[in-house]
Amino acid sequence: MGAFSIWHWLVVLVIVVLVFGTKKLRNLGSDLGGAVKGFKEGVKSADEENTSPPPQQADGHIIEGEIRDKTQTKL
Repeated sequence: MGAFSIWHWLVVLVIVVLVFGTKKLRNLGSDLGGAVKGFKEGVKSADEENTSPPPQQADGHIIEGEIRDKTQTKL
């Protein structure tokens, strides 16, 4: 049994085209493509926002620092 043969898939395709029509399937395909494209652009812009800027330099020296929590007491 297992997977269907190519003839099974062709019959299913013909039935789907007859039920929905080619115009509706074309619109569905273009809508799905637009959604995938928008999702990829959103992921790409989110990745660009999450990248940290390079360390700032003053007089050729790299400024290094440490971020501490406000609740931490001074030593």
